[in-house]
Amino acid sequence: MPFDSIGNVYSEKKPPGILKTIWQIFYTDILSMTGFYGVLCLVLVCIFGHLIAPYSADLVFENQILLPPSWSHNGSVSFFFGTDDRGRDILSRLLSGAAMTFGSALLVTCIAALLSLLIGVLGGMSRGFTAFVMKHIFDTLFALPSLLIALLIVAFSSPSLFKATLAVFLAILPRMTRTVYDLIRDELDKEYVITVRLEGALKLYILFSIILPNISATLVMELTRSLSMAILDISALGFLNLGAPFPSSEWGAMLGSSIHLLREAPLAVFFPSILISISILFVNIVGDGLYRAINKSVR
Repeated sequence: MPFDSIGNVYSEKKPPGILKTIWQIFYTDILSMTGFYGVLCLVLVCIFGHLIAPYSADLVFENQILLPPSWSHNGSVSFFFGTDDRGRDILSRLLSGAAMTFGSALLVTCIAALLSLLIGVLGGMSRGFTAFVMKHIFDTLFALPSLLIALLIVAFSSPSLFKATLAVFLAILPRMTRTVYDLIRDELDKEYVITVRLEGALKLYILFSIILPNISATLVMELTRSLSMAILDISALGFLNLGAPFPSSEWGAMLGSSIHLLREAPLAVFFPSILISISILFVNIVGDGLYRAINKSVR
């Protein structure tokens, strides 16, 4: 008869926690881990990009204008991705601009997620006139495209990254809040929640033990979708010179300021655009992977 060190007859193996189970499922998905490491690299570049950049983002080399990448015949190893039409190192500008594009989008999405979760929970768990008013407010705000709201906010002021970030925050907040509100209202109408309520369970118990665990997968998907929208909106405002002003190293502003070089130096346009696309792709891959992992863990 087996004994453990404490003297029990049988040693009971504790099942892994829900977070550990989600991570184990997520970790076995190669595509999801690829996106995870990609997002992790982007975060590290946001933090340390200005330190590992070879040069300052605004440093001008007057005799090195429109140099091709280093692997080109006329390129230079001193400028790995070449230089732009002002003689600035493209690699340094891309590394420094990561914090402006991806970092700003990540920060504003996290703040909007926390605030929308709070407002959505308050609205979703409420009844009567309060719920009626909040529902129609969400319907009105949700009907407007996020980029249109951002454009209206920044169109009547001087371009700046802060104003663009604030505009994107105000644009994605209603969408996220409405999603949380709808999810909670839908869960409250389900039979198993109604049964628990009839048994006298407290609202906090219903919220944290039943509702939030059941909607967590959809919340993660909405969070990553909002992050993708924030990256795209900040870049779009920068491209239109309504966000980070030219000649900022923000990726959208870099793309907008170099669009006239599309024929003469197409790689100067390609590098910021491909980074915007890859960052959105990585975020969506992570979101899909987490969604699948959460759904599998609760089965």
